[in-house]
Amino acid sequence: MKLSDAIQQFLEHCEIDKNQSQKTLISYEHHLKRFLEFVGEIELSKIDLNLIKRYRLFLNRFEFRPNEFLDVKTQAHHMIALRAFLKYCAKQDWETLAAEKIELPKTEQRTVEYLSRDELERLFAAVDTEKINGLRNRAIMELLYSTGLRISELVSLNRDQVNLERGEFQVRGKGKKMRIVFLSDRAKEWVSRYLVARDDNFDPLFLSHRRSRQKTDEDLDVKGAHRRLTAYTIEEMVRNTACRAGLVKKVTPHTLRHSFATELLINGADIRSVQEMLGHSSITTTQIYTHITNKKLREIHEKFHR
Repeated sequence: MKLSDAIQQFLEHCEIDKNQSQKTLISYEHHLKRFLEFVGEIELSKIDLNLIKRYRLFLNRFEFRPNEFLDVKTQAHHMIALRAFLKYCAKQDWETLAAEKIELPKTEQRTVEYLSRDELERLFAAVDTEKINGLRNRAIMELLYSTGLRISELVSLNRDQVNLERGEFQVRGKGKKMRIVFLSDRAKEWVSRYLVARDDNFDPLFLSHRRSRQKTDEDLDVKGAHRRLTAYTIEEMVRNTACRAGLVKKVTPHTLRHSFATELLINGADIRSVQEMLGHSSITTTQIYTHITNKKLREIHEKFHR
């Protein structure tokens, strides 16, 4: 089996059989094509540890811009894609290197930025809710913090998805997996206030309220897809609001997701439940938050232990 043919079959398997996201498919294709460019068109049986070692050196020395090289995390992503490919090859009984023989480069332990309760209140209070844009922005941030949604999950929400009466709804996350998220009373209140202030029947939960100066084909879009907020717009809104609140931390929509998870763990939630609420496929991803909560325990110990 030639390498290029095997890669193509692997990508088709990921798309059709595993139903993986477009983002994952693009990432796999990018990283595996770089491997193919490095080794050339070879038989799978020619892939061995010596070849992998030379590829690792190539990645470490790869200069994608003058004096700029691939960081260790990016190099690891290349090797993760290669391991996934080799695991697929093994399942097809194609003779090649065992995926388990490839070691990933050691990366720095991931850290997360989160907001304390005081910082969250300052962030929320910095929103001017006298106008509809302000109501929308406050509702967005309350919803992000209450549910732990990813920004991509939030922008795709439609009004009919969110059950304010029950305070819960289903969302489709990474890998197209469904999970239930829950709304706090405060989040329900702000989302409700925003929806009451709207005078449209558009589908998107959150809209751009800028009016177009001239009529276009978008006026025929009765469902309002052209008015749906983008992830970039929301990221800018959160960043600007944090500046007005005087927060020195870098604050993004994902910071509110981190704050949601941290608050749950600090207050005693078990990590498996938090994993499910975040939509993590692996508990390892959720465990990044345990370092934060361990730090909190140390602070409590130092404060109360004499």
